[in-house]
Amino acid sequence: MNILVVGLGALGTVFATALKASGHNVYAMIKEKYLDKIKNCTVKISGLFGQKQAKLDGIFTDPKQIVSLNIDLIVVSVKSYDTETVVSKIKEIPSEALVLLTQNGYGNYEVATKILGKQRVILSRVIFGSKLIEPGFAEVTVFADDVVIGQPEEAVAEDKIKKIAAEFTKAGIPTRYSKDVYTILWDKILYNSALNPLGALLECNYGSLAQNEETKIIMNKIIEEIFTVAYAKGIKLNWSNPQDYINHFYEKLVPPTAKHFPSMYYDIRQGKRTEIDALNGAIVKLAKEIGIQTPVNELITNLIKAKEKLIYGNS
Repeated sequence: MNILVVGLGALGTVFATALKASGHNVYAMIKEKYLDKIKNCTVKISGLFGQKQAKLDGIFTDPKQIVSLNIDLIVVSVKSYDTETVVSKIKEIPSEALVLLTQNGYGNYEVATKILGKQRVILSRVIFGSKLIEPGFAEVTVFADDVVIGQPEEAVAEDKIKKIAAEFTKAGIPTRYSKDVYTILWDKILYNSALNPLGALLECNYGSLAQNEETKIIMNKIIEEIFTVAYAKGIKLNWSNPQDYINHFYEKLVPPTAKHFPSMYYDIRQGKRTEIDALNGAIVKLAKEIGIQTPVNELITNLIKAKEKLIYGNS
């Protein structure tokens, strides 16, 4: 396949390296300011998916440079707050390539389908963790489950999506198809909303949060509020009640990732904007649309935004 990876952060670097090392033609589109930092188009990964290195077929900054490449698949791995900008640029490329969203949080699918149409957009739940050692070099630090891909509204043929899943698995990124990908993604929204902002604010890993009674009280309230909003909005979850999910969260989800620090922690340390608006902030927004109060999620959202501004002057 001819594959375009948009964004070469920690996640994009893993996808680009693994897919190129597996024999695909892989290109990247990144921001102009990062172009000189990835020398000779060489990318590499280490960690749980093995040691791999590859030279990409091209790195570009302008969608006009990609017009003649006959792209089959576009993997979007930018931060959630850049989704609308990036998808608008993708629309400038005269192609019917399928677009796979790999970001965290709520709202990416809704934005992408509004711009491109649901017949081009595939959603994923990515639950392996990676960190960027330097531009073009990422380490896979945690792996909790397969990448899950699918089209929530069955607007893309199942066999096409299964073929992509098979190619990803062949490349060393375990991936499976599910028609319930949207519901599965909400599992990750629950998980990330409970862990990421607290890990960033308190500067600790997931295991420390789960061992502390005070943070457990906060995380439980975050989860309970998300369930209330999801029920009210008619969003299907895999769990019939919050307590069942909370039990699963502490018993099955946190232990394999106990030593992991959230990406939000690294974003704040590096002076970058976080994805809080696609996680707890999105819950607050959805709640306000239907007149529900989510005080803990709102407090967490405001604390993260305050930390961004107070430490780095971000606006």
